[in-house]
Formats: sequence, structure tokens, C-alpha cells
Amino acid sequence: MLVELHAPKLYSLATRLCGNAADAEDMVQDVFLQAHRKWHTFRGDSDPGTWLYAIAARSCKSRRRRRGGVDRRMPALSQLLPFGDTRIIDLPEAADERTSGPLAATISRESSAAVHAAILTLPEHFRVPLVLKEMLELPIEDVAASLGIKPETVKTRVHRARLLLRKALVERKGLPRSDAPAPIYAKQVCMDLLMAKLNAMDQGRGFPIGQDVLCERCRAVFAELDLAQNTCVRLAEGKLPERVRTAILKAVSAES
Repeated sequence: MLVELHAPKLYSLATRLCGNAADAEDMVQDVFLQAHRKWHTFRGDSDPGTWLYAIAARSCKSRRRRRGGVDRRMPALSQLLPFGDTRIIDLPEAADERTSGPLAATISRESSAAVHAAILTLPEHFRVPLVLKEMLELPIEDVAASLGIKPETVKTRVHRARLLLRKALVERKGLPRSDAPAPIYAKQVCMDLLMAKLNAMDQGRGFPIGQDVLCERCRAVFAELDLAQNTCVRLAEGKLPERVRTAILKAVSAES
């Protein structure tokens, strides 16, 4: 059943897009009502979940238009790049004994709070592609199709949004931090490596260049980007409140 399979993630998505539980509940109910009314238009050549997420993206856009107001501005790219950072997040290595216990709990809690807050500061045309790509883990092409824009536009917006999330994590006071190591490469080389990392994240795979090529600073920045991406995935794993599930089923049943 579509509600059981997709409503929990849709509710998590709506919470990040709308910013509050009441609007998120209304949005999820509206998505399933629209899906019920338009089921005859679903051709079956894509995943039903992707189709639902596309409806959710359009619903978010129409709600934004109805509310009016001025959208937030995205910080300039120069403000989001890591080259001027003097601090890094002191993340434990994968095999480090600190990866479990109080430190892990702190990192999980603080990163979730920082990423959630940062997502809500994004302008809508950056926030929606990021949520679809990072929280729902849709391919770039599916995000583009859902939003009716070019894949390259999705990539550009998601890349900048990722950099903003990383910046929010680095500035989060509750996360352990240390002094940033000095870079060993010229700035353009670091920029090329950063772009290669962002492109690899688009494909859901690890960094394509051996870790021995990276300096300590690059490894730290890439670990922060991974933390932001993994946090987005974790934020999508919320549960659907029973009252919302009941309201969805009642609304759909009333129209059947």
C-alpha cells in the first residue's frame, strides 16, 4: 500500500520543506489526495514513490506561491567554500573506538539539529532539490524530471546546498572541533578535488581518487560533506504519526 510504503518518508520530506508539523501534515494528506485523484495518469514507467515525491515538490511550490513573501537569498559561493576555514570538525576515524558511545551520540544529535536548521534557511529552489536528492536519495535525473528543470541545474543547486550544510556543521558549537590543517596544494587543485568529490556524491559512490592523494585538510572537508549527506539520510527515517496516517486514509476513503 502506498501510504504504508511512502508516507513516512513523505512526512519527513514535508517537515523539512514546510518547517513545521502542522503544514507538513496538511501537505502529506494533500499529496495522497492528489495521487488518488490522478492515479489514472500514472503510467507505471517509474517508481510510484518517485511519482509521489514529484507531487510533493509541486505541492510545496504552490503553497509557497499562496503564502507569498520574499524567499531567502543563498549565500555567495565564495562564502560557502572551505578555503578560508580555520576550524574543522574533529570526527573519529571509522575504526576508532570513539565511533560508539557518548561522542557518537553527540555527533548524531548535534549534526541532526544543525542540518535541519540549515535546510530551513535554504531558498526553496535550493531546498527542494537538496531534499529530494539527499533525503530521498533520488538520482539527479529523477529530481530534474520531478521539478521540470535540467539535470545540470539540479547538480549546481545541490552542490551549493551541500556546501551550506557543511558550513553549518563546522560552525555548530556542540560538535567537537580542532584547528584546520594547512593545505598542501594550490587553491585551484583543491577546488578541482572538491568538485570531484561533489560529483562523486551525486552518483552515490566514494571519492574516485585514492585517499593517499588527499592532504589532511581535504580529508577533513570531505568527511564533513559525508557527515552532512549521511545526516540527511538519517533525517528521512522518521515515523509517520498515527493521527496523520488515520487522516490520510479517512480523506482518501471519503473520495473513493
